[in-house]
Amino acid sequence: MMRLGIVGLGVISRFYLTALERSPDFTLAAVCDRDPAALTGHGVPGYLDHRELLAAGGLDAVVVTAPNDVHAIVCRDVLEAGLPVCVEKPLATTLADGRDLVGLAARKRVALFTAFHRRYNSNVLALRDEIGDATIESMTVRYLEQIEEHVGHDRWYLDAARCGGGCVADNGPNALDLVRLFLGPVALRGVRIDRDDTGVDRQAVLALDRATVELDWSFAGEVKDVEVRLGDGSVLHADMLAGYREFKESLRHEYEGVLREFAEAVRSGAAWSDGGLAALSIVDEAYRRETHA
Repeated sequence: MMRLGIVGLGVISRFYLTALERSPDFTLAAVCDRDPAALTGHGVPGYLDHRELLAAGGLDAVVVTAPNDVHAIVCRDVLEAGLPVCVEKPLATTLADGRDLVGLAARKRVALFTAFHRRYNSNVLALRDEIGDATIESMTVRYLEQIEEHVGHDRWYLDAARCGGGCVADNGPNALDLVRLFLGPVALRGVRIDRDDTGVDRQAVLALDRATVELDWSFAGEVKDVEVRLGDGSVLHADMLAGYREFKESLRHEYEGVLREFAEAVRSGAAWSDGGLAALSIVDEAYRRETHA
């Protein structure tokens, strides 16, 4: 069993902690958060600073679920310590930082793994199996939610500087990774972004090669789905939330998938590669090409 440290004990960390209980690959060895109250009850050493966690040693890998604006800082220190790291999307809040992390991981010969949890969704995987070798003519990924209902006490999501933007920066990578899962690498062809009075992007539409991504942080309810049109004209659909009645229930099995593949990434070392930097590149380009409705 590999000894895992978790940096950041916000809303997403609980899905990692639950997945760890069933993981055949990892065991929880340490946690880190700036809030002392968050460190209690885990049965492992707790640290207020990730550098103290790293200095204590005894880890084989690290998961980073801290706010987006510190992803690059924490991941850089983890990689410098020679440890593989799993980081919540986005990889970083700037493309330059993302590129630096990829280069550092290569030099240190350890895995830099970006957690795109939706690619492990059972309904998404069933759709991919149903498509098989058929030709995909086009696809649409929708990621619609009322963001305030999902972030709990992690209000940094609504701070554009800390989040790296809004729906494009944070939900965009998950949706873009699903496009990549079905179509492979794609390029951005057009973008429309709508912001609120604070400058946070709340709605966006990204046009890509054979794909459209629709994002909404002001949606009344929650829709997370994929629609695929095949070359023969048939239309197939996957609702990521279907069969999961409780709020965020689908994330439980998805994060089991994250840890399962992170274990593979750790074993692959420098050979590991994923779409973290590609998604960040499209997000960066979307903001640079931004137009408004």
